[in-house]
Amino acid sequence: MSTDPVQRLKDYKPESEFFVGIDSDGCVFDSMEIKQKECFCPQFINHFGLQRISKYARETWEFVNLYSKTRGANRFTCLERALQMLRERKETQDRGLVIPEYATVMEWIHTETRLANPALEAKFKETGDADLKVVLDWTTDVNNTIAKIVRDVPPFPQVPATLKKIGLKADPFVVSQTPCEALNREWSEHGISHLVKIICGQEMGTKTEHVAFAAKGKYDDDKILIMGDAPSDEIAAKANGVLFYPINPGNEEFSWQRLHDEALDRFFNGTYAGEYEAQIIKEFHSYLPEKAPWEA
Repeated sequence: MSTDPVQRLKDYKPESEFFVGIDSDGCVFDSMEIKQKECFCPQFINHFGLQRISKYARETWEFVNLYSKTRGANRFTCLERALQMLRERKETQDRGLVIPEYATVMEWIHTETRLANPALEAKFKETGDADLKVVLDWTTDVNNTIAKIVRDVPPFPQVPATLKKIGLKADPFVVSQTPCEALNREWSEHGISHLVKIICGQEMGTKTEHVAFAAKGKYDDDKILIMGDAPSDEIAAKANGVLFYPINPGNEEFSWQRLHDEALDRFFNGTYAGEYEAQIIKEFHSYLPEKAPWEA
């Protein structure tokens, strides 16, 4: 028997006519805010010496990670964007704070194909570079803080009922870049793991690969729907030529209610694709601007 977790997706045989792939953090669970605001951002201010501009550092970090088109992106690419935006802010310059370029870190971000803690640890052991150590300490403390304080975060209120409705006509999967261990723990903790067929985490590939392995070619393209709260979820859907339903950041309850009351029925009766999907995606993009409020 294969020990490759991806093989389970490749071997999966449809049990229903439809497939629905569902992101987890920020989509099913209201966990993005607590993770970014209480875990990532305080450690960002602490490790990068941003105390004198803490107000603007927080505003910038939250824009990059929650309220713009890089929402849900890799933490290290978001770190690069946040630092650069802070360097360019008038408030930073007025307060005489010079933020280092962290050249070796930026080179690592642009050349490493697996941007995660293990790769960063390996690079630091290889080089002993001081800038890499700053980032390694930051990302380690972020993980430790998440482990300490992120708990008892339930799904959005309409999630259980909507998952049950999905399961009546579709095969629901979790499609996420969170580690499988955390996903299984969170979904089990809140009693909803039985409402999906398979929970796919980062060990089973990217979101695009999850959809390709589990669904593409097994269901008609217009009978595959991917759900999520970030552009990466839309990318996974469109890369496979299938449908996308967004959970709008900051308006998640409405998004789930609309899915339950209206959008799912359209998906099942074949009237979701086209103008209706386009309008909903346009609305989604309005929640995630390119430019920050202080740049407008």
